[in-house]
Amino acid sequence: MTLEKTKYDYLYSFKYDIHHTELSKLESRQLFEKEANDKVLFSDNKINPSISPFIKARLDIILSAPSYELLLEKVKTKDIHIEGFNVDYLILEGDSTHFTDRRIKQNDIGHCIEGEPDFENPSITYAICCQKNTWYFGILVKHQIGWHEHKKKPCSFSNSINMDIAKTLVSIASKGLKTNTLLDGCCGVGTAMLEACFAGFQIEGCDINYKAVKHSRENLAYYNYTAKVHCSDIKDLDQQYHAVIIDLPYNLYSYADDSIITNIIESAAKLSERVIIVSILDIESKIKKLGLKVTDFCTVDKKGKSKFTRNIWVCERIA
Repeated sequence: MTLEKTKYDYLYSFKYDIHHTELSKLESRQLFEKEANDKVLFSDNKINPSISPFIKARLDIILSAPSYELLLEKVKTKDIHIEGFNVDYLILEGDSTHFTDRRIKQNDIGHCIEGEPDFENPSITYAICCQKNTWYFGILVKHQIGWHEHKKKPCSFSNSINMDIAKTLVSIASKGLKTNTLLDGCCGVGTAMLEACFAGFQIEGCDINYKAVKHSRENLAYYNYTAKVHCSDIKDLDQQYHAVIIDLPYNLYSYADDSIITNIIESAAKLSERVIIVSILDIESKIKKLGLKVTDFCTVDKKGKSKFTRNIWVCERIA
């Protein structure tokens, strides 16, 4: 039996609604090769929390101890000297520590650090947290919520994937690596492209529908993002990408029959060894027939007046 590693470089905390549970688990498997436990995950993989809709924060672990008192002594011996710092308390799932006690502990840690604190614009934020009777101290990196501004994008379709799903598709496709080049092969109004651009990923878009491409370009320009959007059939592209995202047409704004879906998937598989496919239909058997191996999968229910389920497949091209 393989024992779980006891010391990691990073602790991640997660926050998500129950209907996004499976999507968050899929993302964790792709980014960390394991799922979070009680919305907490330890890893040596360094991931920026802001690339995910579900990662609330990352703690870069400096010290750990079996009790708060021992952790406090360890922080004192680190002899930290820094100006403009702040100390936060990272609340993890199941931590019932009262607000007053949390503030006391924050002050305790702050008094162990030499330098003038800055609570408004800190140069660095330290944090403590407790997970399964172990206390941790480290540098806190919080999730940045600037991407929520994309709710105000000027162009939208009623059945476009929502921002949470779009952001997750980008993180899954890229596996968190900013050097990986991405293609949104049926980009629509550019919902996934906006999330990729915000997070600093290299992405291009493609759609055969001129109106969709026009809207996608308008949305990108609205936020001053620079990304190429091809108005063409995906089969006419010849550049290679590290991953291709395919949110297949819903027969609402773009017509899609069996031959069109086959063309899209086959073309995507020629452009990349890694393809993320989204469909409201169960097309797994078709995916496998078209030379792709399904390595991971989840479903996501769309909330609202028109409820339906999206299937998400993570695929690799069979050599």
